[in-house]
Amino acid sequence: SLVAEVNATEKSADKIKAELIALLHKSFTTPINRDQIHTLAIELDNVVNALKDIYDPEIPVNIYDLGLIYNVEIDEGHAIVTMTLTTPHCPVAESMPGEVELRVGAVAGVRDCEVNLVWDPPWDMSNMSDEAKLELGML
Repeated sequence: SLVAEVNATEKSADKIKAELIALLHKSFTTPINRDQIHTLAIELDNVVNALKDIYDPEIPVNIYDLGLIYNVEIDEGHAIVTMTLTTPHCPVAESMPGEVELRVGAVAGVRDCEVNLVWDPPWDMSNMSDEAKLELGML
């Protein structure tokens, strides 16, 4: 089975695609079907776009650019999203993982989604993309 796992600290979709393709080439000793790689790259792109549609209600920045998404893994339609929140006491601590699960699970090609909420490493402002920092007046 093809497994795509990309460290979501890479903010650019092009960098994510390049990392995915490099990972897939390293993972297999048999020839890789380029159509399968392309399909996985599209699925990963669509998952990232779905994550970019989810906003922290207290901060006008999406959760992906905010740096709350640590990892996205897709294996035969099963997506695993590893994420954190700005603080364990975040008001959306109970609802945000469920929203991520629903939104990612609705992406074409994704059969189901599992969300792992982690606190280590803790989130800090260095996780944010430059776009998020600009939006918040930090650049």
